[in-house]
Amino acid sequence: MAQRTFEESSKEGGLHHRLGQLAGEWEGMTKTWFEPDKLADESPWRGTIRLVAGGRFVMHEYEGSMQGKPLSGVALYGYHLDPDRFEMAWVDSFHTGTSIMFFKGKNEGRGYDVLGSYEAPSGPPWGWRMEIQQPEADRLIITHYNIPPDSPEAKAVETVYRRKR
Repeated sequence: MAQRTFEESSKEGGLHHRLGQLAGEWEGMTKTWFEPDKLADESPWRGTIRLVAGGRFVMHEYEGSMQGKPLSGVALYGYHLDPDRFEMAWVDSFHTGTSIMFFKGKNEGRGYDVLGSYEAPSGPPWGWRMEIQQPEADRLIITHYNIPPDSPEAKAVETVYRRKR
């Protein structure tokens, strides 16, 4: 059993409370790289993040474009009290194809940081790491890193949001 309860985690300063601070309407720009240091796209995105399941999770629904084509997706973010880890499930109309990508990440005090993987057309699976930073109440940065086998990770997607007023 968890040493902390959901009620404790929901109080100010708790991890569920901090996840809840992401809730709102967001707009900003997303950059995408297919190769390190070679920007492939920069497009405006809109997102809605809302509490679900009584505040146990937050759901991020977003839409934008990739190289002029519409793109949309959904991510479910959570914090699992028992193993003291962050978890995520993600789908979108470009990056994940028809799969659901699952992520886990230890709570190391650095904020929301999770790691998943996806099947490559040939060879071993590739890693995909995602982190969320909220440097101030009305600014949100969501960064994704692609991790090829036997190579260092490279920034793949970065969304910089401002809260809509």
